[in-house]
Amino acid sequence: MVVKTSDFDFELPEELIAQTPLENRAASKLLILNSETGKVQDEHFPAVLEELDSGDALVLNNTRVLPARLHGVKPETGGHLEVLLLNNQEKDQWETLIKPAKRAKVGTKIMFGEGDLTAVVTKELSHGGRIVEFEYEGIFLEVLEKLGEMPLPPYIKERLHDPDRYQTVYAKENGSAAAPTAGLHFTQDLLKQAEDKGVEIVYLTLHVGLGTFRPISVDDVDEHEMHSEFYHLSEESAETLRRIRGNGGKVVAVGTTSIRTLETIGTKFKGEIKADSGWTNIFISPGYSFTVVDAFITNFHLPKSTLVMLVSAFAGRENVLQAYAHAVEERYRFFSFGDAMFIK
Repeated sequence: MVVKTSDFDFELPEELIAQTPLENRAASKLLILNSETGKVQDEHFPAVLEELDSGDALVLNNTRVLPARLHGVKPETGGHLEVLLLNNQEKDQWETLIKPAKRAKVGTKIMFGEGDLTAVVTKELSHGGRIVEFEYEGIFLEVLEKLGEMPLPPYIKERLHDPDRYQTVYAKENGSAAAPTAGLHFTQDLLKQAEDKGVEIVYLTLHVGLGTFRPISVDDVDEHEMHSEFYHLSEESAETLRRIRGNGGKVVAVGTTSIRTLETIGTKFKGEIKADSGWTNIFISPGYSFTVVDAFITNFHLPKSTLVMLVSAFAGRENVLQAYAHAVEERYRFFSFGDAMFIK
């Protein structure tokens, strides 16, 4: 089956791209999509509890977004460079995106702040990124907290006044260049209500890179290469998921990052769930057979994106595009700070 990028395009009025988070995280609208019938239902996010049963697993990505956008200068020229940290390669070496890239050749030195942090470009990558090696005194994350900015996506033009609103309430493991945005709708109270209902909360980690959000530059989807992202599933979480599946409970993933982690592991171990860590570049598009995930929560994604394809692989392209058309008509809010879907 040939999957074309152009098959996943849709009209999206710019005013529906959410620029700021709602005051109350759980006040978002929720579109429930039945993947078998294509039927949609309009609710608000707390209605997600009605879709969860005692004995189900709610799987959350506990990655924490780093203040990963840095503004620096080239000491010899004073030229400005913007550096976005993608992932930590080893010790103080990071994969980054630098703008403008043409000014960041191998050997380029960059100074941040008053020189508390400096970097040297050590390698140019095929996708246009750069490996840089940092030098600093003290603890890197503390230096980053002082000098870095929250790396909001380019379609968000408004300033974020509270950086914690681009973190989930359960964010724990530092390492992401972007938030797992489906989780932004949850409050501690909603999670407690789910637990009180008998739903088990299970955590995994996938540090979100930019590969998830990169536009696809080819029309034949088979030619697209995903960027690798680091994931981790603990033995405790794996054991819980095995038990829940053995008892007939649903595995409900929160966000495409949780889906990609679970399906990476399910594919690797032929449908079994085992503790595992590593790098994944799994690309889920129509034709893919899901091995672990039974239902999921997700936001509304960009036209022609890998994420729309992932959702379509589960629920069917026509069902998804019809649901998106309904969401546009009903003025749902799109993308990172937007509304949510529950797909079953």
